[in-house]
Parts: sequence; C-alpha cells; structure tokens
Amino acid sequence: MEVFGQIFAALPLVLAPDVIVAMVLGTVIGIAVGALPGLSATMGIAVLIPLTFAMSPLVALGMIAGIYNGAMYGGSIPAILLRIPGTPAGIATVFDGHEMAKRGRARLALDISLVSSSIGSAVSAVALLLVAPPLAAVALKFSPADYFWLAVFGMTTIAVLLSSNPAKGFLSACFGLVLGMVGIDSMTGTERFTFGSVDLLSGVNIIVLLTGLYAIPPALDLLLGRTAINTEGLSVGGPRERFNWSSLVPVWIRASGIGLLIGIIPALGGNVAALIAWNEQRRVSRNRAEYGKGAPDGLAAPECANNADTAATLIPALTLGVPGNAVAAVILGAMLVHGLRPGPELFRDNAGTVYGFMLAMLITSGLMFVIGKVGARAFVNVLRLPPLLLGPMVIALTTVGVYAVHNSIFDVWMMLAFGLIGFGMERLDIPTAPAVLAVILGPMAEASFRRALRIGGDYGYFVESPVSWILISLIVLVVLTPAVRAMRGRKGGMAQHKA
Repeated sequence: MEVFGQIFAALPLVLAPDVIVAMVLGTVIGIAVGALPGLSATMGIAVLIPLTFAMSPLVALGMIAGIYNGAMYGGSIPAILLRIPGTPAGIATVFDGHEMAKRGRARLALDISLVSSSIGSAVSAVALLLVAPPLAAVALKFSPADYFWLAVFGMTTIAVLLSSNPAKGFLSACFGLVLGMVGIDSMTGTERFTFGSVDLLSGVNIIVLLTGLYAIPPALDLLLGRTAINTEGLSVGGPRERFNWSSLVPVWIRASGIGLLIGIIPALGGNVAALIAWNEQRRVSRNRAEYGKGAPDGLAAPECANNADTAATLIPALTLGVPGNAVAAVILGAMLVHGLRPGPELFRDNAGTVYGFMLAMLITSGLMFVIGKVGARAFVNVLRLPPLLLGPMVIALTTVGVYAVHNSIFDVWMMLAFGLIGFGMERLDIPTAPAVLAVILGPMAEASFRRALRIGGDYGYFVESPVSWILISLIVLVVLTPAVRAMRGRKGGMAQHKA
C-alpha cells in the first residue's frame, strides 16, 4: 500500500503545467527524431540533456520520458512507408508494415503501429510502477561487497551481450573505467589523470561524454551523406479502412509479456523484443504464410513488444543502477546531472521525483497516441527534411548546450573529441554503451570495493553474502555465454559439413 501512497503523492507533481508542457514537447520531439533514419532516442536524449540543465529534475525527466516513448513509435513511420527502420527496434516492423503500405494500406498500418505502441508503452510503465519499488526495497539491504559485484555484473553484462564481439565490449568498458578515474579521488583527495588541468579536477563531465558519443556520430553520418532517404511516393492519403481491432487483443497481450521480459534482462533491447514477438506471433498463427506479406498481426506484435520494452529497461536501471540498454544508460547520466543517483537510495531520498518520472512514462504513452493521431501527416513530412541540413543543426544545438552548462570552451572541445572517438568506435563496431555505463558504475564499484575492504579487513568479505554468490554466478554465466554460443556454432557447422 505504501507504493500506491507514493504514486498518489507524486501525481500532483507530474500534473503541474510545466511538467505537462515538457512531456508534450518531448513526445513531439521524440516522434520526429524516431521518424528520421539515423537518429534515435539515445541521440535525442543526449542532445536534450545540456538544454535541461536549468530545468527542475521532474520537468527534465518528463521531457526525456516523452522523447523515449515517442522515438520508439516514430521509428515505425519510415519503416512502414519507406522500408527504412527509423530506429533499430523498427527492423521487424518492416516485415509486414511496408508490405501493407505497398498494398495501399499505409494509413491502417500507421494506425495499428500507433495503437500497438501506446498499449505496449502503457503496460511497460505500469510494470515499472509496480515492480521497481519492491525491488529497490530489497536492494537497500545490499552490503558494500554486494554493490561491488552488482556494478561488475552491470558492466560485464553490457560489455558481453551488447556486442557481437565481447572483446570489443570489454575494450569499450575499459575505456569508460579510465575516464571514470579522472579527477580527484573521493577517498584520499589526490589528483588522478588530470595532467595539471584545472578543468579535469572534477572529472569527465557526463553531459560532455554522452553528447559526444551519441549526438555527434549521427550528425557526422548525415553530413557525409551516409543517411540518404528516398521520399518518392511518400503518402498516407486515402479513406480510413474498417478493421476488427478486437482480433489484435491476444497479440497485444502476448507481445507485451515478451517485451516486459526482454526489457528487464539487461542488454537485449527493443529490437530483440520486436523480433522475438514477431517470430512467436507467426509461430502461433494459423496463417503463417501471410507473415512477411502484409499481415496486421505481424505489424502489431513487434510494435507492441518494442514499446513494452521501454519502461521495463528502467526497472533494473532505477533500482540497481544497471541499465537494460543504451537509452537507459543515457537516462542514468541525465539523472546524475540533476543530482539524482540511481539505485535503491533514489526511492528513499527522492521519492517524489522518481515516482513522478515513472508516472510520466505512463502519461506520455497516452500523449503519444493523441499526438500521433492528430499529427500523423506532419510527422510523415519530417522525412522530407534534407540530411545535409539536419547535421549542422544537431552539431550547433549540442555545441550551444554543452557550452551553456559551465560556460566552458574546454567542454566543447572535449565533446567534439568524444564525438570523433564515438564515430571511430561505430566504424569499428565497438559499442559505446559499455563506456558510458563504466563511467557511471566504475566509481561506484571502486568506492564499494575499498569500503568493503575497510569493513571486512580481507578479501573473504566479498564472498560471505548469499547475494554476492548469486551475483558472482551471474557474472560467470554472462562471461561464459559467448563461449557456449561459439561451441554450439561449431557443432552446428560440423553437423552440416558431415551431412
């Protein structure tokens, strides 16, 4: 009952006029960002963070919630109309969504996508409200050793599972760990890796890092013409088609469950949820031959699943500080910027703000439906914007935003340097999310490790708790996952060779 009391207490806060305006604006921006191939929710939030520095935490988080939900739906617009996924999670939407558009059912396809996305987002937000608080209450009982293993588990999971090559994932995490060590040691007060620069005494600014790694590379892709959009034949005209919406209820129930489960598991993400939901829906359908040829069920399932993943990824992020995907990692950075440290203490020390943010995720799922319904044609026209114009706009916004945080040109140069590093990492297929997560969790792991040694006196303290053993087992399981996959692949290859 305490959870419901906190929810009702946060409701007036999230319904304040400035928060509502922020949520509406964020949802509009999110849909527009998602509709532009090459841009993503991660990039949209990264650009926004410097601009929200002067806002109150709940206003900023309300806008971030709108961008997150809106971008996940927006990615379906080019996927349906142009066969270009606006976001990675829109890959499965192409299978049946674009086929429907080719058959002259583009308007129905966009409607199914919008309704399915809104339902998935709403289910995910309700799960966040009900699951996160009890999980945070359990996490409050963790010892420093448990926190150390938890931080290691978070970094290991993202490094191994978010990359096709675990070595590249660990390389990215190590880069983040080094960045996290820059500045003044919180326990001894000595300078580390500052190279005599006053600007580095407070460490690498998380805003600078996030903006550089996630906003600059897509802008460079736009400038270099890597994101070309053919808008020929782009139209959503014609009368609305009658459709039996009740036939999609079982699809939404199944896809929402898949999205929630995938979202809670770190490093999988909406694209995995969408693909699994599409495949599962095809498996249980009586008309399997229709899938991939314009089946409405084949569009509803992935759209519902990838949006049911959104708030679910925030469950481990808010309660344990372990984000489920790159977007959640960026949101953690945004929370740190506004003085909110993710973890179980967040629910105890900033209950109004965190519950308000979770309610904002629910409210923006409804706003997404209203705004998407009213402004469908306007968002389609976003696809007509020339990429060569968008690139400079993104770079200009990020430069102004980062400079405004501390009025420091040093931060701007740092952002551009991280942007070039992020651009190179993408070209080399090195994930950037492990680096961001390591910057966030690295100091936590170090502080917990040193605190645990002071409390326990020796290394035996790290294996005394049952929670520590569970986390150690999970770390070993994650590390061994690529080896198991490789062995299975070899066995399958040998079997095919013998056949």
